[in-house]
Amino acid sequence: MSWLKRLGKRRAVRRLAARAAGLYLKLVHRTTRWQQEMPDETRALLTGDSPFIAAFWHGRMIMMRTAWPGRPRDFHMLISEHADGQMIARGMQHLGFSTISGSSRRGGLTALREMGRRLTEGAAVGITPDGPKGPRMRAKAGVIAAARRAGVPILPVSGAASRSLLLGTWDRFCLVFPFGRGLLLWGSPITVPEGTDDATVEEARLALEQQLNRLTAEADRRCGRPLVEPAAPDTAPHERKRTAASSGPLVGSPDRRKSA
Repeated sequence: MSWLKRLGKRRAVRRLAARAAGLYLKLVHRTTRWQQEMPDETRALLTGDSPFIAAFWHGRMIMMRTAWPGRPRDFHMLISEHADGQMIARGMQHLGFSTISGSSRRGGLTALREMGRRLTEGAAVGITPDGPKGPRMRAKAGVIAAARRAGVPILPVSGAASRSLLLGTWDRFCLVFPFGRGLLLWGSPITVPEGTDDATVEEARLALEQQLNRLTAEADRRCGRPLVEPAAPDTAPHERKRTAASSGPLVGSPDRRKSA
């Protein structure tokens, strides 16, 4: 084990890194000139009281802080139980947001139940459908299964920033720098009625994936950033059938005020 990994296991170092992450998120949120665009039907859900699931790619996670500018006590994020995921979780906690630990490999069932409870209470939650480890920009079926079980719509959202850097990670994580301009684009709601068959579930999964990729490409183009290509699709049968435990990070209950 390298000295860097050993250092990262120290509790004090993790706390310091989490605090730094929280300060960074706050700085980016406050110094970037953000703009949001959405269809009227999506705006009605965002400004109303009905629960819904927001879906965004893992690589655009940082800018989702701006999608929920207020009411941090109602913001819930499901984070991987891996060390890097927990650092993000602690960073969000420093901003006043609560988190739920779990992933497709560990804690997935518990996290799914907690997400269902939040939706039943009327909250909005969010999922990174390509998380926690990809393939990049390819939606897993977990978000569709969650929406079908809870009887709530899915709202796709993505974004880009003029001052940003794409990291060489599996998700091409978008690191946003302060003092630029940012754009958040929301798609149209996707509904998955209870009792929907497997073929319709697959159609909804593809529709979500296509909307998210279209929104991401449009946001990058308008912010003058390079296009990020999705990874090759995973066509393994067992992956297509995975449902409830396939979800990545979750976020919830946005500010009900009208978006800018």
